[in-house]
Amino acid sequence: MNIASTIQSASLNRHPSPAHDLNPSTAASSKQPVSPTISISSDDSIPYSTLKPVPRKSNLPPLPDLRFEQSYLASLRDVDNWKGVLWVTGRDQVVLPLVQGMLWTLGLAGWRYWNRSAKFSGASVGSRVRRWWWGVNNWEIPTKTQ
Repeated sequence: MNIASTIQSASLNRHPSPAHDLNPSTAASSKQPVSPTISISSDDSIPYSTLKPVPRKSNLPPLPDLRFEQSYLASLRDVDNWKGVLWVTGRDQVVLPLVQGMLWTLGLAGWRYWNRSAKFSGASVGSRVRRWWWGVNNWEIPTKTQ
């Protein structure tokens, strides 16, 4: 009955290759730019650079591997004992998601509070346009913040 754990442990890549696992190839890696094969008369004024554009250079760095498994194994690389494994697992699975969710929720709550009070009382262009639009549509502009 340990089939699930066997399959899961077999899928872990314990020795990832930097050449392959950092930025695996995608369908966009093998695509070539299209070259037109239409005959155009000399009367048309289509520039040659439009018909055969210069291919863009790939000057972006490779995408980082953001999967949890590889970063978790990298965190466990320098751990010596079971206490270190417990600390890394608790930090990565409990503490950091909790802190991230708490900060995200506080940020959203603060934004909603600020936006609710600044929606009709502000002097910005957006507030003026909003008040004008509500006046054009004969809507009642709220006087109190809820």
